[in-house]
Amino acid sequence: MELRTLRYFVAVAEELHFGRAAGRLHMSQPPLSRAIRRLEADVGAPLFTRSPSGVTLTAVGTVLLDEARALLDHAERVRVRVGAAAGAATLTVGILGDGTDPGVSRLAAAFRRIHPGIDIHIRDTDLTDPTCGLRAGLVDVALTRAPFDETALTVRTLRADPVGVVLRADDPLARRDRLRPAELNDRRWFQFPQGTDPIWQSYWNGGTPREGPVVRAVQECLHAVLWNGTVGMAPLGHELPAELSVVPLADMAPSRVVAVCNEGDTNPLVRSFIEIAAAAYRA
Repeated sequence: MELRTLRYFVAVAEELHFGRAAGRLHMSQPPLSRAIRRLEADVGAPLFTRSPSGVTLTAVGTVLLDEARALLDHAERVRVRVGAAAGAATLTVGILGDGTDPGVSRLAAAFRRIHPGIDIHIRDTDLTDPTCGLRAGLVDVALTRAPFDETALTVRTLRADPVGVVLRADDPLARRDRLRPAELNDRRWFQFPQGTDPIWQSYWNGGTPREGPVVRAVQECLHAVLWNGTVGMAPLGHELPAELSVVPLADMAPSRVVAVCNEGDTNPLVRSFIEIAAAAYRA
């Protein structure tokens, strides 16, 4: 199995839609579909159940998804260690969240202008690790959201966003101007997998233990709401499908966009990245 094909597979598994996965991978859909069919032929079993509205993972696909993520993480660690040994001028940035955020665009433009010779590697992460692989050594610096366990980390707040609850547009509560988390106590909320940072999990569950389907990616959260009427939180101001609505939540601390590195990191590129990020988000 080629790493590139596994990356294709993970994108489809997280988006649960070939068209969205193709957009995320910056490729057209037909070659992506062919690559997945070849992978299924190599595995000897279907990885997805296909339907006009999208795809779902088969039991075999669920097993491969866990293994593929582990293989890709290991490959990234190898790349980082070899690059460091070779003295290559690279910076690996983990990003959790919306890549269309204008703060990200301003940061990218400013960093390229100030450090034109640096090779930037972006690691897009899922919702199970708010540090984007920072503790595991997969990235040098993370652009993510708080709160989470900040032990042995240096955290710089870039912006604070109010949050709301995501509901189906036909939900009676979607017509409200504002809600409180306690008004949603009888609803199922999406959950993160076992082992996820408990501070992170508690925040996105409105500070109360909840029950509901387990998700790993933003698209999985949206599908949980769309298909099952599950509820969950999201920062305000982000575009949602027309079938979904977001209602501001009262009595909730805002979600902070932060730049994070390991405590005591002396890499000048990391320090520069955080300073440039702070200026970009102030703008």
